[in-house]
Amino acid sequence: MHVPSLGFTLGLVDRLLMNCIGAGAQTPAFKRGLSMYAVIFCGGKQHKVSEGEKLCVELLHAELGSTVELDKVLLVSDGTNIKVGNPYVEGAKVTAQVLAEVPGEKVKIVKFRRRKHHQKVTGHRQWYTQLQITGITGL
Repeated sequence: MHVPSLGFTLGLVDRLLMNCIGAGAQTPAFKRGLSMYAVIFCGGKQHKVSEGEKLCVELLHAELGSTVELDKVLLVSDGTNIKVGNPYVEGAKVTAQVLAEVPGEKVKIVKFRRRKHHQKVTGHRQWYTQLQITGITGL
């Protein structure tokens, strides 16, 4: 994919990372007018998802192309009916297909003590799993 404003071609990992971060990501279905959505709890975070949407969650140890079931569903709605769990909705689940495992942005940690000739630089790169939501059940 060529980006004229940047003047170079993006690789596969860069394109997947842009989809995870949000630059060029598709509009979620609940914002396009479709009304079935769910709020799931995955990787310590809550995500509002709808069918067909792509999202990145903390690294799941699943094979590429496989289907995963996310059963920690906090809320399910079809537009007219809303079911809220306490803490999770009984019998509700969201199925998703694993698309890729992508690295996030690199975070640099710099420790510096002035006048002591001491400087320490470390870094961290978090890995994410990119999912495509294939179904929502439980209402």
